[in-house]
Amino acid sequence: MLDLHRLRLLRELKHRGTLAAVAEALSYSPSSISQQLSVLEREAGVPLLEPAGRRVRLTPQAEILVAHTEAVLERLERAEADLAASLEGITGVLRVAAFQTAALALVPDALTRLRAAHPRLRIEITQREPESALPALLARDFDLVITEEYPGEPGPRPAGIEYAELGEDEIRLALPGDAPPGAGLRGSAGVPWVMEPVGTASRQWAVRLCRAAGFEPDVRFESTDLLLHLRLVERGHAAALLPGLVWAGRPPTVPVVRLPEEDRIRRLFTASRRGGGEHPAVRAFRAALADGIRGPEPAGPGSDKPPYQG
Repeated sequence: MLDLHRLRLLRELKHRGTLAAVAEALSYSPSSISQQLSVLEREAGVPLLEPAGRRVRLTPQAEILVAHTEAVLERLERAEADLAASLEGITGVLRVAAFQTAALALVPDALTRLRAAHPRLRIEITQREPESALPALLARDFDLVITEEYPGEPGPRPAGIEYAELGEDEIRLALPGDAPPGAGLRGSAGVPWVMEPVGTASRQWAVRLCRAAGFEPDVRFESTDLLLHLRLVERGHAAALLPGLVWAGRPPTVPVVRLPEEDRIRRLFTASRRGGGEHPAVRAFRAALADGIRGPEPAGPGSDKPPYQG
């Protein structure tokens, strides 16, 4: 009989990559993890790990076991959701990861609604970008992730994750105050830019957008912090492509110009492990987010400019 606890350790190794990472996440020693996996090998009757340089990797037989473990854990997720739904009131702990602008604009109001509606539910929030939050969701570090997709840049969707659409957020060109009157995307070719780091979906989208307008952006500043992007625009140091959530429902503080229709909307989602989306706590948090989401404010400096036509 295969032991579920040891199977979960094997699954953790697949998602976290090293015995040390598994040990750190689960508060075990690496030698203890190794011993438990050795016992699992004897139970299974086949090798489960093989050397890969200084690390180990899963054998094909271990991958088969992990796939079945995922199915068992999904079933357990559904059992936990059904059990929680049978109780009166929502209790327990919900661990949520949210990227910066969602954490700024959506999460605080959602927490206020949930505190009033479900006072016995403890919610723990971590600010984390989707690139690292989604693997952490699979590794069971979080129960729910708020994530995003930029126009034309769909991210990978692991089989063990289910998504629910949350809403849309319009991205606009934000210009420094000394930008030429009527400047649009093409007119900002000679302006310094601030963008997110190379390799992120937003950077790929932004560079593609600029190249479609006929220029290579002069990126002088890189940061994942969109509030820093905004501050650099406000102080006249750079142009940026900023989503409406940056202003958290307030009017824009800098001149903004609309982008082409096919490139102006990023889509917002919540993600949970497959089988966990029906848990009452997950459903309550998703509902609280949906109640508070709002589109970008049309008012503000530069909002009377016509949409950019290319």
